[in-house]
Amino acid sequence: MEDKNKLLVFQDKKIRREWHNNEWYFSIVDIIAILTESIDPTAYWRKLKQRLKEEGNETVTNCHALKMLASDGKMRLTDVGTTKEIFRLIQSVPSKKAEPLKLWLAQVGYERIEEIENPELGQNRIKEYYELKGYPKDWIDRRLRGIAVRQELTDEWKDRNVQSEKEFAILTNEISKATFGKTVGEYKKFKQLQKKNQNLRDHMTDLELIFTMLGEKTTTEITKERNSQGFEECKDSAKEGGEAARDARESVERRLGKSTISKDNFLPKKKEKKLE
Repeated sequence: MEDKNKLLVFQDKKIRREWHNNEWYFSIVDIIAILTESIDPTAYWRKLKQRLKEEGNETVTNCHALKMLASDGKMRLTDVGTTKEIFRLIQSVPSKKAEPLKLWLAQVGYERIEEIENPELGQNRIKEYYELKGYPKDWIDRRLRGIAVRQELTDEWKDRNVQSEKEFAILTNEISKATFGKTVGEYKKFKQLQKKNQNLRDHMTDLELIFTMLGEKTTTEITKERNSQGFEECKDSAKEGGEAARDARESVERRLGKSTISKDNFLPKKKEKKLE
C-alpha cells in the first residue's frame, strides 16, 4: 500500500493510519491534536488516558500500539484505535470539532468497507480524483496500473523480511537510481517539486511512468526468481530491476533522439501579470 494511503487529511491536519488485522487503525495523538488544538497533544493524551483508565474506560483497555512514521522520520510505537474505538474516544473530549470529525471518520470507514467488498470502487475513486485535477485519461490508466505494480512489489518485499519504511525507501531509490540516474529526492528537485507531500509519480510523463513500472515489475520478477531474502538480497534485485528498465529507456531514447527524462510536471501554471 502506498504511503499516501496511510495518511489522511482532515481540515488541513494530518492523521496517520495503518492497515492491520483487516481494518484501519488511526493515530490517537493525531486525533487529539485536531480535537483539542493542544500545543502538546502527546501530553494531553497521556493525562486523558490516565483518567480514562481510572474510570475503567474500555477504549483505553483495548488500545493498541503500532509503529508509525514519526515527525523525526523514524518508525515509532504510537497508540492507535479502530474507527469504533476512535468514535468512543471522541465522546470523551469536549470539542466543537467532534461532530465534523465523527462524520468524516464514518465516511472514511464506510468507503473502505465498500472497497473491500468491491475493489473496483477504490480504483474508481482514485480515477475521479485525478480527473478532477485535469489529468488525461490515458495517463490515469497508466498511473492506476503503476499503483498495482507497486503494490505487488511492496507485498513481495514484506514477505521477504523487508519491514521498515526506511528500507522500503532505500530499495525504491535503488530502482530509481538505476532506471533514471536519480534518486526519488533528486528527481523531485529536477521537476521542481518542493513540497514533501508531492508524489513524484503524479508528475511523471507517460514514458517516465512506463519505465518506472518496468523497473518495479522486473524487480518483482527477479526477486521471485532468485528467492531474494532480507534487505541486502532484495537490494541487489532492486538494482538489477532498475538496470533492466534503464537499458529499455536508453534504447527508446536512441530511437527518439532525445531524453525521456523530462522536467514536465502537473503543477498549475502561474499566470503571467499583464502590464498596464
